[in-house]
Parts: sequence; structure tokens; C-alpha cells
Amino acid sequence: MSIGKNFPGKGVVAAIKTQPGTVLDDYKKVMELAGYREALPAGHPTLLKINISWQTWYPACSTAPWQLEGVIKTLQAEGYSLAGAHNDTVVVDTADGEVNNKHKFVTDKYGVPCIYLYKPEVKWINYTPKEPFLVLDKVYPEGVEIPEPFLGTNIVQLPSIKTHVFTTITGAMKNAFGGLLHRRRHWTHAVIHDTLVDLLQIQQDIHEGLFAVMDGTFAGDGPGPRAMRWHEKDIVLASADQVAIDAISAKLQGFDPMAIRFIRKAHDAGMGIGDPKQIKVAGYDIGQEPAWNFKQEDTFASNFYHNVYWYPFVGRPRVRAALNTKWGRMFAEYGDGKVVMPGMQPETVAVAAAGLAALTGLLAGGLILRRRK
Repeated sequence: MSIGKNFPGKGVVAAIKTQPGTVLDDYKKVMELAGYREALPAGHPTLLKINISWQTWYPACSTAPWQLEGVIKTLQAEGYSLAGAHNDTVVVDTADGEVNNKHKFVTDKYGVPCIYLYKPEVKWINYTPKEPFLVLDKVYPEGVEIPEPFLGTNIVQLPSIKTHVFTTITGAMKNAFGGLLHRRRHWTHAVIHDTLVDLLQIQQDIHEGLFAVMDGTFAGDGPGPRAMRWHEKDIVLASADQVAIDAISAKLQGFDPMAIRFIRKAHDAGMGIGDPKQIKVAGYDIGQEPAWNFKQEDTFASNFYHNVYWYPFVGRPRVRAALNTKWGRMFAEYGDGKVVMPGMQPETVAVAAAGLAALTGLLAGGLILRRRK
């Protein structure tokens, strides 16, 4: 079987306001309001798609440890067989990231094994769509490959509420990007909105159940998913409808969901509900939420920029300030009670030095040529 377009919980999003002392119980409540039992049929392996947008901890950037713990506690109590799912990227070291973001502490605490999709033992297989793709067959003319361990499973997407330089906001639909596409997924950035719709089509075909739990305890605006301004918003969301939860996240942030291409395209294709007027929000009345007025901004999308310049000089003071908030203190208490706050990483410093030397050489060479002329 597969989920298809007519799934339980379509057009329903649950929202709850939360605090550190109740957040684990609140995750259970928000999942129940969103109907996770109906969305995730029992008896199937259930994957938790953990998001690591940076190997360094930064508020709202990656899956929060209390988000992961709340979901694990809720599902384990119901007898679900769980495994975490991690991808890597060209700019993120997953091994460091799952430690620095306290994910490994949580999965180890509850005995949840993890699948590392980039490791050679994980088999990737060709996927033939039931309906024509929008763009993936053009990006990958030799065939679209997906990870074999995803077939016939439930999956829970674990994004945070934040903006994104390419897609305005990033959420449940974007969270599938790392898991379903292999290392060459950067090929799709020029057609990212249509790619996300194609990926939702794949998910609704290969999974037995699909659910999303989104953390907005910290939320981020600006040049996401990394160099953002963080805000304490104290809200958590859940839904079986990937389109609807992204739409409500976008609405909270201050964007028109139907003006965001991937939400509009998925809505028009019947894959979920993207129009907030057609979405039922259970729990917290988001109409009483003060305007967030988030802004989507561009930034340099490079490992060098973020690790050598942005984090040491801009991000580090923001992280220090975040650690003095209630959620920052809760983050620090996970695991060994420490927070890794790296400076310039040795490998990127070496690259910076080499690049600077090369640039200096080019400039010097150009100056000599001009003098000769």
C-alpha cells in the first residue's frame, strides 16, 4: 500500500504553545491532536528524518533535541519500531552534527538505531513514478534513485520553523530533500520548488504513513537555514499533511503560503491543503498570535563563509545570547551539559589561507602585467 493523496488528517494541523517544563508532554499532545496513530499505521518500521542543517548548534537551524525526544517517547510508548535517518551534504558533517546538536545523546538514550544514508552499505535503487514528474526526470535523465530502506516504512519529518534562501520557508516538504536525493541533489537548486513537489509525490507512493512534527520553540528568520536571527516563539506543530503544516508555518512567519510556489503547486496537485482558509488548526488559536514579520534574505551559501567568517564573528555572539534564554539553557542541559562553540575550523582556515595566497598571487601577477604594458 501507499499513502496516496487521500490520507487521514489531510487539511488538519495541530498547534500548541509550550514551555521547557512541559515540552515533552506537549509534543505528545500535539501529535495526538494531529492524529498520528491514524497517519502512521502500526506494524511498519518508522523512520525519524532528523534534520541537520549545520554541524554546529544554532537556534532554529536543525531538529531540536526536545523535539526528537518528545517524538521518540510518544511513539515508543505506542510500540512503534523506530530508527533515525541521517543524510549528509557537501557543507555539513553529519557525525559532528548529531553530536553537537545533541541528537546522538537522545537516540542513544532511547536505544534508537540510526541509518546513515550516505554510507556504502545503504543501497539506492531506481524509482519509476506512477505519474509524470515535474522536473526530476529532466535533472536525472539516467534515472532517479531513492534509498531502499525507505520503501514500505512510515516516516516522520522533523523540521524547524525557519526561512530559506531558495524556498522562502523550509519545513516538512523540504526536510525530505536530503533523505530522498543523493549527493547530487544540489543539481536541483535551480528548480527547487518543483523538486519538492516531486519528492512529496515519491513519499506518498513509497511510504505506508507520513507525518511531520515541527519545532518553533526557537524560530529563525533572515538568510536561512543557517545565518538567521533567532526568536523564541514557544510553539510546536504537527500534521499528517506536509503541505498544510508548511502553509501554517509560512502563515505564522508572515508569508502568504499560496504565493510560495512549492506549496501552491502541491495544493493544486491535490497532495495536501495549502490554502490556510481550508486548513483546520486544532489546539492553539494561531489567530491570536502576534505578527512575526519574518523576512527571507539571501546569503553566501558556502561552508567557507559560514564557518570561517559568519559563525566566529556574527553567529557566536548570537549563540551566547540564545544560551541565556529558557530554551538555550534547556539545550545546554542535554547530554554532558556542554555546548560546542567552534571558532574557525582548522580545515577551513587552511582553505582560506590557500585561497588568500592564490588571490594575492593573481593580484600581484595582474599588477606586474599592467606595469609591463
